[in-house]
Amino acid sequence: MNLLSKGTWEIAAGVASVAAVGGAIAWWLLRKKPTEEELERMRRRLLVQSGRLVDGMFLDIRELTAAGGRNLTLFLFSYRIGGVDYECSQDVTELRGLLDTEHIRVGFPCTVRYQPGNPQNSIVAAEGWSGLRVSLPRLPLFDDSEPVDMHRLRRS
Repeated sequence: MNLLSKGTWEIAAGVASVAAVGGAIAWWLLRKKPTEEELERMRRRLLVQSGRLVDGMFLDIRELTAAGGRNLTLFLFSYRIGGVDYECSQDVTELRGLLDTEHIRVGFPCTVRYQPGNPQNSIVAAEGWSGLRVSLPRLPLFDDSEPVDMHRLRRS
């Protein structure tokens, strides 16, 4: 004995489908969208986790005032991948507390993290990682006034 006919089941399934699609659309429209700062933080995290490393050159630090009166700090850097030169900038305004811009040397080499397949997506600093160098590497000096093999250099 059937209490519901075939048409009733089809109507119920249609109403349930419309309700599910409507709920998904409402969730999508009403969900919290990430802010620009959150998107930039996620981009930096992605590059730290999966970005490739390449040597670059740190070009400059720029302080700019945005349209809303907000001060921005930009790092300008360049690097080469596959014979193509890239000059990029990174907004490090959120990282000012982690980076000491007074000790960063313009014109020094740096390490750049970039996204494979999209090399213009790159960074030189992030939370927990920095490709900036404070100084150039120093080679140890050899202070021995008389080398071990001196007998070969003297005439017999």
